[in-house]
Amino acid sequence: MNFTIWMLVLFCGLTLAQNDVNETEISGETKLCFPEMSLLLLELGAVKAKLEAVEIKLEETESQVLVLNKIVFSAGILGNAAIGPFTTSKTLNYTRVITNLGNAYNQHTGIFVAPVRGMYYFSFFYHAGGGHPVVLFLMKNNQVVVECTDHQTSHDAADNGGNAAFLELQQGDQVYVQLEANCEVWGDSYTTTFSGFLLHKV
Repeated sequence: MNFTIWMLVLFCGLTLAQNDVNETEISGETKLCFPEMSLLLLELGAVKAKLEAVEIKLEETESQVLVLNKIVFSAGILGNAAIGPFTTSKTLNYTRVITNLGNAYNQHTGIFVAPVRGMYYFSFFYHAGGGHPVVLFLMKNNQVVVECTDHQTSHDAADNGGNAAFLELQQGDQVYVQLEANCEVWGDSYTTTFSGFLLHKV
């Protein structure tokens, strides 16, 4: 008698230990042994299915977050000639894209558009001759953030300069570099550059 009971308990235990549980796998013997356990197994199978769906959703969300966090660009101005002077201020168009993860920088307009709200870092550098003054502004939505300047000189054949800033941007904010009227920089994709990246979302 004892042997039969132990065999029955062992059989039920082995049935319950299966990893993939669904309604078709719960045998009649299990239902007879432990009816409450068969209901529990059904509930566990439903919970497992829900957890698998949640895991898939989390993986998709994590991949989207990784893409959003990889917002990095760096670009230079193609050509080997002076840019300017112009009679009005002009947005510089950095057409040689070095990198543009996240595609937030537009090489046709020279404008970076923030894809997400966050804290960003931007830098810009220039090369120029001394024949004309240099005034460059880092702009955010038509507002000056920082600038770099150099005076016109008759004895200085070449100048280099730049500036940088941390900016908190809202989604859709625009950042670009503007050359002031009657100023000049040298178009060189290795020295006249504009770069930025997302530090973190806020």
